[in-house]
Amino acid sequence: MAIRSLGIIGGTFNPIHYGHLIAAEFTREAFALDRIIFVPSCRPPHKNPEEILDSRHRLAMVEIAVRGNPFFSVSTLEIDRQGLSYSVETVDSIRSMHPGTNLYFILGIDAFMLMNTWKDTERLAELCSMIVVTRPGYELNPADECFAGVPLLMWQKMEVIAIPGFEISSSAIRERVAQRKTIRYLLPSGVEDYIHTNQLYRGDPDDL
Repeated sequence: MAIRSLGIIGGTFNPIHYGHLIAAEFTREAFALDRIIFVPSCRPPHKNPEEILDSRHRLAMVEIAVRGNPFFSVSTLEIDRQGLSYSVETVDSIRSMHPGTNLYFILGIDAFMLMNTWKDTERLAELCSMIVVTRPGYELNPADECFAGVPLLMWQKMEVIAIPGFEISSSAIRERVAQRKTIRYLLPSGVEDYIHTNQLYRGDPDDL
C-alpha cells in the first residue's frame, strides 16, 4: 500500500519509554498517518555525548519497543550517517526516499521550545509539517520569547496535539536504574529486560 502520510519521530531514546510510544500512537490516530518512523540519533548536538548510551543499545531498545505495531518502523539513517544528527538532513533524506508523501515531524513541546537553536529551520519547514505534542492544558503561544526566530512557515504548517500527562522521562528512568529502583510499567517489558540483561545505566564503563 502506498504511504501517503508519514510521521517521523527523532530522538536519543536513551531509553525509549511509554511516553514516546503513546505520543506516536495518539498522533498516528489523530492525523490518520499511514506509518510512523522512529529515528534514533547518532550524536544529538544539544546533548552531552558522555551521557548518551552507545547507539547499538539505543537502536536495539527502539526495535524491541515498536515490535508488534504494524504502523511503527525504525530507521538507522542517522546512526549510519555518523556525526552530529541534524533533523533537517534526516527529513531531507526521507523526503528523497518517499517523493510525494506528506511528511510530519513529531516532537514534544520541550524540544520545540529549543527550535530556534536547530539547524536550518527554514529548510525544515519547507520539507515537512510539524506536529507538536503537548501536555493537556498547555497553551502554545507564538509570542513567547523562546519561539523567537521560529519561521512563520513552520507555524503555518503546524499541528498541535495534547496527550495524557505521563510524567515519564528517559533521565528519570536512568536515575532509577542507577539507584536499583524498579522501572516496571515505565517502558515495555522487553526494553526493561534488555536494560537489566545488558546492565545498562548502572554507571559501568561499558554503558558509554
